[in-house]
Amino acid sequence: MDSKNKGFSGEKQLSNSNADPESLQPTTSLQGTDINNGDVRLVRQLKNRHIAMISIGGVIGTGLFLGTATSLKSGGPAGLLLGYIVMGTICYSVMISLGEMVAYLPIPGGHIKLAERFVDPALSFTMGWNYWYNWTIILPTELIAAAVLLGFWSSVNPGVWITITMIVTVSINMLGAGVYGEAEFIFASIKVITVVGLIILGVVLDLGGGPKHDRIGFRYWKNPGSFAQYSDIPGAKGRFLAWWAVMTQAAFSFIGTEIVAIAAGEARNPRRNLPRAIRRVYIRIVLFYIGGTTIIGLLVPYTAKGLDLADGTAASSPFVIAIRNAGIKSLPSIINACLLTSAWSAASSDLYTSSRALYGLAASGNAPKIFLRTAKNGLPYVSIIFCSCFAFLSYMGVSQGSGKVFQWFVSMTAVAGLLTWFGISVTYLRFYQGMKVQGYNREVLPFASKLQPYAAWYAMISCFVICFTSGWQVFLKGKWATDTFVTNYLPLMLYPILYIGAKLVTKRPIVKASEMDFVTNLAEIEADTYVEPPPRNRIEAFWRWLM
Repeated sequence: MDSKNKGFSGEKQLSNSNADPESLQPTTSLQGTDINNGDVRLVRQLKNRHIAMISIGGVIGTGLFLGTATSLKSGGPAGLLLGYIVMGTICYSVMISLGEMVAYLPIPGGHIKLAERFVDPALSFTMGWNYWYNWTIILPTELIAAAVLLGFWSSVNPGVWITITMIVTVSINMLGAGVYGEAEFIFASIKVITVVGLIILGVVLDLGGGPKHDRIGFRYWKNPGSFAQYSDIPGAKGRFLAWWAVMTQAAFSFIGTEIVAIAAGEARNPRRNLPRAIRRVYIRIVLFYIGGTTIIGLLVPYTAKGLDLADGTAASSPFVIAIRNAGIKSLPSIINACLLTSAWSAASSDLYTSSRALYGLAASGNAPKIFLRTAKNGLPYVSIIFCSCFAFLSYMGVSQGSGKVFQWFVSMTAVAGLLTWFGISVTYLRFYQGMKVQGYNREVLPFASKLQPYAAWYAMISCFVICFTSGWQVFLKGKWATDTFVTNYLPLMLYPILYIGAKLVTKRPIVKASEMDFVTNLAEIEADTYVEPPPRNRIEAFWRWLM
């Protein structure tokens, strides 16, 4: 057989299980299984609807609902929309790269373990600790955002709201992946309904259907304008900088789509559920982010009061500002309550992901083995407790002002998240090369895209450029700010330091394409793969299509 058409045969064949319906009981073959060194004991508790909703709305949170205030103020409606469109293309490129790998090898540790297999242990070490840092810092960010949103109703000390949200977040995670999946399904459903409702309401208000019957149209694109002039810099230069100022904030909103890779190790029937989840990413990008930012740009001028989160006040979401300006009295409180559940949801996802990232690091030998300890139900309780401790960083918002600290953490997590995407793209390019050299036919993979390898190259280069220029504002004359410089460039400086240090310690060369391992773990994965019975009625058929 010609190597270009070589399929997966023998040990390399993909699962085509013809299991009967009785085999569809929840599987836990990874519990107590020696995946690498006998310590991996995560249990597959996440159902298809959990994975589907996590992929669509799991980490939609304050980046869209609250962070867009800063983006609109900095870039104007056109700069906001353009920034989210560009970041959406990068996000999609990363996800189809990641999806191809994790759908084939849905192992605990996700892309962290895949980097070790297809690149080298040093990159796995670097990506693992960067990813853990990213999600550990995002957790207090969401807690602070919850305090900002709750400040809409009350001037009570933000520390009270932070404490309440922290208790909810930790409790959900300590009850296990199954409870997390159910809670996330409910929270994410609320977020999806909220976003869809806000977009519909936004269209109605823009066309004059509100109490004031004021047809807005593209009024704010004309006055004050489609682009802001960044720092009052005139001409095309000021407009370009206004758009580029949106990019880091937009990255913060999109970071987290890769959570399905971490959840892969606890997903039931991963070969079926993960590809479906990856294919739904475009829904999140187009409907939620592109649709949401379009409505925000139509309804709220970039000069509106309340868009400056750095002033430390309880500045509200642009959605709430728009509804309040339309004269709808009771709805802002209802919407703010929905946005609050999104902060709880995102914080819960943050703790889940950081704890599993730490677990993956320990499974790779890059963190102390104590973090591999699990309860009988597969809960990595040591990792969860350790990662929960970093939630106390959110109390910085009590003294410095919630809005200001929120912006600090946004910058830190956005850059760290982009570096994660950079590492995923590098790993995929090596994965692609290995498949090519060893003669595998990618078309028979559970998920594959015809855009590869170009999408991975695009994502890798774009992520590096955005990271490198993330703190460019401080280099403008008279704009130096030490806190901005540190929060933007600290993760970027640590990344090569971690890689070089790990390289010197491990002294392991980059894995050759001809020696890459595409076989290990396939037996366990195929044991967790089954053919689902056909739907019994139209309702089940619709639910199967939806989820």
